[in-house]
Amino acid sequence: MRVLLVGAGGVGTAITRIAARRSFFDHMVVADYDLARAEAAVAALGESGTRFSACRTDASDEVAVARLLREQRCDVLLNATDPRFVLPLFEAAAAAGAHYVDMAMSLSSPHPDRPYELCGVKLGDAQFEQAELWQKAGRLALVGMGVEPGLSDVFARYAADELFDEIEEIGIRDGADLTVSGYDFAPSFNIWTTIEECLNPPVVYEADRGWYTTEPFSEPEVFDFPEGIGPVECVNVEHEEVLLVPRWIDAARVTFKYGLGEDFIGKLKTLRALGLDSTAPVTVATSLGAAEVSPRDIVAAVLPDPATLGERMTGKTCAGTWVKGVKDGKAREVYLYHVVDNEWSMREYGCQAVVWQTAINPVVALELMAGGTWAQSGVLGPEAFAPRPFLDLLTAYGSPWGMREQ
Repeated sequence: MRVLLVGAGGVGTAITRIAARRSFFDHMVVADYDLARAEAAVAALGESGTRFSACRTDASDEVAVARLLREQRCDVLLNATDPRFVLPLFEAAAAAGAHYVDMAMSLSSPHPDRPYELCGVKLGDAQFEQAELWQKAGRLALVGMGVEPGLSDVFARYAADELFDEIEEIGIRDGADLTVSGYDFAPSFNIWTTIEECLNPPVVYEADRGWYTTEPFSEPEVFDFPEGIGPVECVNVEHEEVLLVPRWIDAARVTFKYGLGEDFIGKLKTLRALGLDSTAPVTVATSLGAAEVSPRDIVAAVLPDPATLGERMTGKTCAGTWVKGVKDGKAREVYLYHVVDNEWSMREYGCQAVVWQTAINPVVALELMAGGTWAQSGVLGPEAFAPRPFLDLLTAYGSPWGMREQ
């Protein structure tokens, strides 16, 4: 297998460090708009980087990326960029006849008249519209294969297959006790993506109603996270799992709630109130003349790069799937989870916990694809595949998962 990895930021760099320890692929081309960043990711691998090379590419240029896939004879494109670039990369892979894997799906847009009641364009709609083309081509587009979405969806499928006869609710619950010293505001993940998912109308699924939306940060609840993290208030946030899980799993309700904290929510609300969440370019006077930039890109530029925060970060992050239903005629409730301690991920990989936890899952998926264990065609989420091989391989990577009866 030859892989084109597009994006050499925090997650992309973590992917190279995880993949360098595995033998399932022949070569990985690391491509980024900033060539120096791609080169740095490869150089950091040292003697273990002989199967890696770096190059420059523009993720928004579908034609150029398709050409690069052909020139490098890559079998699969792994997208480690932010969601703005999902569609050009997705379509570049299709044009080049390559498989495709991403960790976030094509962007949504709110309903024009009733944004907090009805869905407009949902996350991933633009990709699922092309499912028949991918299936006819015999190629796989594995969408939403990070940690959330991704591992959380694998957990949902595992619960449906092995733990429950009937499912009342599947609820993704994400929480952490991470702190970053020296900063008043330092998100541990890409702020562009964080703003997008937290300020868009959250989507909820109910079997008798379908998908619908609510106000941002709605339905707060306190969830007790394992391994010492403890209780964290979680709120509804727009996320791919709610759009993916019901396509393959029968559940009466599906939700996603994120442990953001009152301070973080307050800052996001302030960004919105000031218009700093906008992606529409505005004209800014500079010493070189007028420039067109989006307010959200300015916010991202002034905040620290999440990939550089590991040395200042302490604590753990937890991603997991809470499932409530019936097994053998008895009520059952479980939480399937994956916890990463920042101290461990920094010591073992030199990567902070949140980006490392995201990065390991597409690498595991690629290995299953390379070995033919996950072999289907079309536009598919993680729920479309057998979960046990994934969970077993994740453990073999040295990153075990857990389950708690509630």
